[in-house]
Amino acid sequence: MTLTMSGQRTPRPAWPGNLRAPWNALLASLARGGYNLRYLMLGREKVRQKGLFGGCLLLVCAGCADAQSTQSVSVEEFDAWMQEISNWGRWGDDDQLGTLNLITPEKRKAAAALVRDGVTVSLALDLNKTPSEVNANPFKHELTVLEFEGQQAAADTYSINYHGYAHSHIDGLTHFAHKGKLYNGFPLEGLKPDGAEKLGIEQVAQGIFTRGVLVDMAWLRGVDYLEPATVIRAQDLEAWEAKTGISIGSGDVLLVRTGRWERVRQQGPWNVTEAAAGMHASVAKWLRARDVAVIGCDCVNDAVPSNVDTKPNALHELVIVGLGMLILDNLDLDALARQAQSRGRPEFLFVGAPLRVPGGTGSPLNPLAVF
Repeated sequence: MTLTMSGQRTPRPAWPGNLRAPWNALLASLARGGYNLRYLMLGREKVRQKGLFGGCLLLVCAGCADAQSTQSVSVEEFDAWMQEISNWGRWGDDDQLGTLNLITPEKRKAAAALVRDGVTVSLALDLNKTPSEVNANPFKHELTVLEFEGQQAAADTYSINYHGYAHSHIDGLTHFAHKGKLYNGFPLEGLKPDGAEKLGIEQVAQGIFTRGVLVDMAWLRGVDYLEPATVIRAQDLEAWEAKTGISIGSGDVLLVRTGRWERVRQQGPWNVTEAAAGMHASVAKWLRARDVAVIGCDCVNDAVPSNVDTKPNALHELVIVGLGMLILDNLDLDALARQAQSRGRPEFLFVGAPLRVPGGTGSPLNPLAVF
C-alpha cells in the first residue's frame, strides 16, 4: 500500500482516552498472533479520524493478509522441497550422522571459547508423570527401597515413551521416513521391533558440542509469548538476525523460543496438538542454506497446524529425512532467555548427549547451555 500526501499536514485528532488502553491491549494480543502491526497502526489512525468502524475494517484486512500467508502447501510442492534440500550422499552413501558432520573440531573449539562466566542452564523440563491431553504417555517411575546385608538403599524403574508434546527429547534420524526411505536412502524396512539397523540414536554417542543460538521470537515481537498457531518463517529468523547483529551459521544449534511456558503460566495449559506456534515447513530450505546442525524449540518446532496437505509434522519430515538433522522438542527456554538477556548475548556453548540406545529413534535429553 502506498500513501501519497501533499500540502500542509493537518493536526491529528486527539486519541480518545477511553479507547487508548483497549487498543494497546488489542495490538499486543494481535502481535503475539503474528499480525502485521503496520496495517494495525494505520487502522488506529482511521479510528481517530473516522471512528471505530474504519479501524475494524482494516483489522479484518490485516487478518486476511495473515491468512493468505498460511495457505496450504500441496504434497507435490512438499516433495519438490524434499528434493531441493536433500543432503543424501553429501557425506558419503553410508553416512549416519547427517548435519552433525557440520560440527567440526574447529567449530567445537570456537564454541568452547564462548564460555566466559561458567554459568550452566538446563534446557529440559522435569519428566512429566501426569496424564493430560498433551501427555498421552506420562513418565512412569517406580522407586523400590532395598535392604540387604545390613544396608539400606533405593533403586528406580523408569518407563517412558518420550516422543510427543510433553517430554524434552531428541528426535533421531529414524523418527521419520518419506516414501519408504529414511535419511540417506536407508530403507524403512530396516526398522525392526528390537531397533533400527541403521541411523540409531547410538550414532550420536559422542554428543553435540557446538555453538548454540537462542532466537527469542516473543522478544523480537515485543510480547511475552506467541499465540498458538503463529507461523514463523525464514524472514522472521532474518529479522531477528538484523535486530541482534548475530548471524546463524554452519554447525550451529538453533533454538527457537515461542514463549509456550510463559503462556501456560499466564493463561493455563491448552491443547498444543491442535494449535501451537512454530516454524513453517519452508524454513527447511533456509536451514539447508545456512547449514544449521540441529534445531530445537519450546514446543514441537513445527507450526500446528502445519498448513501442508496430509503432513501434520511437515518440518520434522523435511529436516530429519531430507537434511539428516536431529530435532529437539519441548525444551524449556525461559531460563535461557533470561540469562541471554541479562548478558546481552544470545550465543553460548551448547552441550547435549542422548542415551546410548542401539537402534533407538531418539532419547530423553537434558541439554545444557553454558555461558
